[in-house]
Amino acid sequence: MNFAPLPSVDVAAVPSDGFVLDVREDNEWAAGHVEGALHIPMSDFVARFGELTEAADDGRRVHVMCRVGGRSAQVTQYLVQQGLDAVNIDGGMLAWDGGGRPMVTDSGDPAFVL
Repeated sequence: MNFAPLPSVDVAAVPSDGFVLDVREDNEWAAGHVEGALHIPMSDFVARFGELTEAADDGRRVHVMCRVGGRSAQVTQYLVQQGLDAVNIDGGMLAWDGGGRPMVTDSGDPAFVL
């Protein structure tokens, strides 16, 4: 078997208007997330896969995000196997926050990484 290396990018390489897919659970999302990201928890991912393909039907690169990069790596691998242009965000939300990238909450409370 030949496994290609998983495509991944540093948080600084994610364009400010890039398409981010957040696969963290609801409580993690509520604490803080990337503005405009699509939220599909990994636990719901297969059932809600159509939401992603609909959002990414213009061929945009999908930047996959979780807390540190483990769950997003699994989802990225799956998306690449489905023929999507997907990359894992190295270091996940912890790296995003550490890099000073903006985060928001739906409640208006200060955002943090859970």
